[in-house]
Amino acid sequence: MKRFIFILLSVSLPILVVAQPSLKLPSILSNHAVMQANSNVKLWGWAACTIPVKIVCSWSPTDTITAMPCKDCSWKVTVKTPQAGGPYSMEFFSGNEKVIIRDLLMGNVWLCSGQSNMAFSYDWGDLDAGDILQSCKNNFIRFFQIQQGFNDYPSADCKGEWVVCDSTSMKNFSLIGYFFGSELYKYLKQPIGLIGSYWSGSCIQSWIPQYVFKDTVLQRLGDDILPMIWSPVALSVLYNAMINPIVNYKIAGNIWYQGESNTDHPQYYGSLFKALILSWRKSFHNEFPFYFIQIAPWSGYQGINGALLREQQATALSLPKTGMITIGDLVEDTTNIHPKLKRAVAERLSNLVLSEMYNADSLQAYQPHFSFMKIKKNKAILTIASIRKLTFRGQTIHCFQIAGQDKVYYSAEAEIQKDGTIVVSARQVKCPVAVRYCFTNAAMPNLFDINGLPLVPFRTDHW
Repeated sequence: MKRFIFILLSVSLPILVVAQPSLKLPSILSNHAVMQANSNVKLWGWAACTIPVKIVCSWSPTDTITAMPCKDCSWKVTVKTPQAGGPYSMEFFSGNEKVIIRDLLMGNVWLCSGQSNMAFSYDWGDLDAGDILQSCKNNFIRFFQIQQGFNDYPSADCKGEWVVCDSTSMKNFSLIGYFFGSELYKYLKQPIGLIGSYWSGSCIQSWIPQYVFKDTVLQRLGDDILPMIWSPVALSVLYNAMINPIVNYKIAGNIWYQGESNTDHPQYYGSLFKALILSWRKSFHNEFPFYFIQIAPWSGYQGINGALLREQQATALSLPKTGMITIGDLVEDTTNIHPKLKRAVAERLSNLVLSEMYNADSLQAYQPHFSFMKIKKNKAILTIASIRKLTFRGQTIHCFQIAGQDKVYYSAEAEIQKDGTIVVSARQVKCPVAVRYCFTNAAMPNLFDINGLPLVPFRTDHW
């Protein structure tokens, strides 16, 4: 009997050992990755829970970092990265197993997220990309594009790989993301890592983590969306599959271009958008800067829903470390929801980021915006916050509207005064109370500051 037990144990023991999980890293921790330089970054993965994981980084080869996996076989540890540069490598050990990550660069990592205008790639037919395929190859710009997926529950990993920027990889990546990263590289001369997480036609509700919707008000807002043919719309499903797997990865910031799919109920967008920003920062354990692009003019929205959505987007500026650009002048055709001047959009966005985050003081990156209004008889006198007095392009200033107590808006005439104020009036309105500028779906601004940036759309009423 004893001999039988010994034989049984001898046969069973190897099976138990084989059943232990092998050493595995998430897809984003892989060859050619760009990691945030001079920062405390997390490394994580999975391994047998009874064997410590040991890590050796080539920038500090005499230091061995040890992490003990938890009962679920996951492990996580924090390491200090060096200054921008490379290439470096990392070696991971678990018992007899070994994984090596090679060709690592240290630099600046940015997440590029949103829907189709962020997903817009070279092959979509951009009009201002020029001959970029001939000159885009750059070992110091790298992409990690997350494969599209959705899940009812948070995923631990995603599919994707780091690739070096060249004419093949760039064509498949967000064009705004590429040009944004290219401008950062030109100024900083440091490696740039760009993570693409976007889905054409997606609504904001699917990008927000589930716990946010425990709030009864937000739950009501979250559920109020109709099915779409382009993208899954269930709460949190894109966050679960395309954001949660990378929340341990240290990023410098995020750029966001989304909102077109939420114009059916624009009044909800501000609350949802601010919830998304705050929840992502919480998930990443990182108060990273969040920059976004107002949706472009398009004639296909109902009523003035496009203008209302843009107004709701702007409410996110009340949160710290946020920035916004408006792009109403960068549209060649207001019947196309996908404007084809992505390079100009990316350059405007990168100028703002470089100015605010990287001390590029020479860049005049701020757009003029409405400050306050005074009424004098039948005229509204507007004060604009700007660098210099605004100028207009074309024969006349257009896209102003004015209304009286009856709340009926009429097209208005506008004149720029010597002191820079703008006087707005319409013969139908004897006692004005409110003014709007570019507050329609497809209005394109023609008032500009000395830095070439357009006046941000606004309204003075809350009707």
